[in-house]
Amino acid sequence: MEFTEQSANQNTIISISESVITLSHTQLKIPCFISSKKAHEVSISSLKEITKMQIFPLLSPDSLNLLIIGTGKHSIFLSPKQQVALSELGLVVECMNNVSACSSFNLLLSDLRPVGLLIL
Repeated sequence: MEFTEQSANQNTIISISESVITLSHTQLKIPCFISSKKAHEVSISSLKEITKMQIFPLLSPDSLNLLIIGTGKHSIFLSPKQQVALSELGLVVECMNNVSACSSFNLLLSDLRPVGLLIL
């Protein structure tokens, strides 16, 4: 699916397929993490693997307060235990399908919100 570019941020998402996400300046293989300041591939491949220790390094230096997790074609949600652990980092976490996650990320990024996107 292709998106229209809504901001001049270099990490705006242009398109996403099943295995690749295209930003305005590069392409990344999925799974990957994107914020306003960084974009890179990650080793987290499923929602079950998400822990506070794996997410913490992704957050700095951005000081994010919202993490959107793209869970593939369908929305899958974190367990209550995972939700509590991530909230201890000061994060609000939203899980949704990849297309919705990318659209939401672009919108929040254009509003200069401190948001991160983890696409699985």
